[in-house]
Amino acid sequence: MNQVQEIVGLVGGALGQDVIGTYLHGSSVLGGLRPASDVDLLVVSRRPMDEQERRTLLGGLLRISGPRNNLRPVELTVVVQAEVRPWRYPPTGDFLYGEWLRAEYQAGKVPQPEPMPDLALLIAMTLAGDHPLTGPRPAQVLDPVPEADLVRASVTGVPGLLDDLDSDTRNVLLTFARIWTTLATGQIKSKDAAADWALAHLPPEHRPALEHARQLYLNCSYSQERWSDALRAQVRPHVDRVLAEIDRLRARR
Repeated sequence: MNQVQEIVGLVGGALGQDVIGTYLHGSSVLGGLRPASDVDLLVVSRRPMDEQERRTLLGGLLRISGPRNNLRPVELTVVVQAEVRPWRYPPTGDFLYGEWLRAEYQAGKVPQPEPMPDLALLIAMTLAGDHPLTGPRPAQVLDPVPEADLVRASVTGVPGLLDDLDSDTRNVLLTFARIWTTLATGQIKSKDAAADWALAHLPPEHRPALEHARQLYLNCSYSQERWSDALRAQVRPHVDRVLAEIDRLRARR
């Protein structure tokens, strides 16, 4: 059984007949999985999970996600349909699993319902990707996300991304490129496609850091990531330029 099938089985085991649909989004459907890509799934449910269901799903995901299990990292979000249809912002998610939270899970944290502005982006990507694993097509289950809410969701994460700039440089640069691209075009592109767009709109002196992040994304796992001192020195000036472009686009709305 492959990893995606195992995840679908875990979700079905936890929620049973209350799963409306399970959908791939992100790199899997926007441009193809890369060496360090997560497997991104959105689950739409009829009801919130109870505590035992949360623990069951979390325990299963800890066993079948991430390099320590010789598998791709999994990012799985569960949303109750009534929380996002009819659409409102910010949406509330019922459950979130991501490898960046593994230490908290292993220390005893269990994912609980909480506001998740990022759900606006996930739902938009799910609708665009149109890749059901179970259930009907996503357009039959989810409302479209207004562009204004895509913008709000995109920029809400900027402070957190800046906090992670030194520890997760590749991902942060690519995410900033995607935010800029989304604000400029109204489309959510794959990370490498967003980087291509941003590189075409940057002056030459601000391209090398993003070019390197893009090449790492396309060709290397996180364990292979290397930044020279010269490239590292260009990261913050690049980010400042991209954030200035993002602020300029926000001010025009």
